[in-house]
Parts: sequence; structure tokens; C-alpha cells
Amino acid sequence: MKLNCIVVDDSSIQRILVTKLVDAHPNLNLVGEFSNAVETKNCLANKQVDLLFLDIEMPVINGFNLLDGLKEKPQIIFITAKAEYAVKAFDYDATDYLQKPITKERFNAAIKRAMDLHQLRRESVEEEGEHIFIKSNLKKLKIYTSKIKWIEAYGDYVKIVTEDDSHLVLSTMKSFEKDLSKDKFIRVHKSFIINIDKIEKFNSKFAEIGVTKIPLSRNKKEDLVKALES
Repeated sequence: MKLNCIVVDDSSIQRILVTKLVDAHPNLNLVGEFSNAVETKNCLANKQVDLLFLDIEMPVINGFNLLDGLKEKPQIIFITAKAEYAVKAFDYDATDYLQKPITKERFNAAIKRAMDLHQLRRESVEEEGEHIFIKSNLKKLKIYTSKIKWIEAYGDYVKIVTEDDSHLVLSTMKSFEKDLSKDKFIRVHKSFIINIDKIEKFNSKFAEIGVTKIPLSRNKKEDLVKALES
């Protein structure tokens, strides 16, 4: 199991030091490294990120302000030169708080904590059976996401195709995508979101689920490969 992570620090030297630690760790996959909050927000909106290494003192928008602007937050490991932010950092449910300079031993201990927490959350979701509710025939219908094969744009609706049935829901793809786990679902085309676990094979143009071929946008194939490898 690998955690997708990004490194955010306005110091290029510090980013290099942390990314070297990330690249050397077998359970981490570096998705990106950024010097400011704007680039970080764009990445979080478009990529599956499990772990954020975040500097606190940055110009214009600091680390805390960045988190305040996020609806969904990955695990956070704060990295800073000062101990005075520690109490506030844990108000943000920080997984850990690393003070510069960072040792390899302390870094690895923080990653173990992040891995354990990620696994615990994963098991908790599996036990409960992750699900969503949709409106169908004026009633709320419970759909277990593990049974969803793909979601397809259908005019003003989205079509949800499951192992047992299909349903039309009045929604946009963007809005519906927010209710799905980024660990399990990926948007591979402007008109299709697919369940990664249901893919049987794929090539440069299509992902196949049963006898159905789902088109892949040219810039989405790399995201799909990374998702399948994680």
C-alpha cells in the first residue's frame, strides 16, 4: 500500500530535502511539490492525495489558512522550524508535527503513524460498507459504492450503473464525483467515472468493464495507471 503525497514549502531547499525522504520511502508516492497554496489547492482538486507535508510559515497564505479553505483534507504532517505552532497544529487533526531539521528516523516514525491511521480508516469504512444515497422515484435509495461499476453523464442526469441495476439521478458529474471515494473512483473522461476495482483491462483508448468499453481521455491514462498501482 502506498500513500499519495505532496510537499508544500516556500523554501526550495526544504522541498528538496523532504522530497528526497519521500522518494526513498517504499510506502510513499510523490504526486507533486509546491511553493504556495494556490498550486497546492489545484493539485488537491484534481489528484488523489492521501498525505500532505505542509510548512506553516509561508507568504500570502500560510499553512493553516490553506487548510481552512479545504472542504476535504488529507492527512496532514506539519513541517516547521518552530515548536510554538504545535498546539494549534493538532487542532487541525494533524497526524504528526515535524520540526526542522528532520531526521530520517523521525520522518519514518511519522510515516508509520500515517500508514496505521490510513489502514484503520480503510478497515472502518469496509466494515460499515461504504454507501451513498440517491433520489429514485421520489425516495432515498441506498447504493453500496463497491457495487457501482461506472457513472455516465446523461444530459442533465448521471447514470449510475451497478452490478444489479442502473439509476438516473438529476445531478452534474462534478457534483456527483464529490460524494465518491477518490481511492476507488476516477474520472477517466468528461462523461465517465469508473470504479477502479471493476476494471478488467485497458489500453491507451479504453478501459474495459465486462463487455463495456469506457473511453479514456488522453490526459487521464497516466492518472489511471497511478491509481491502479497504488
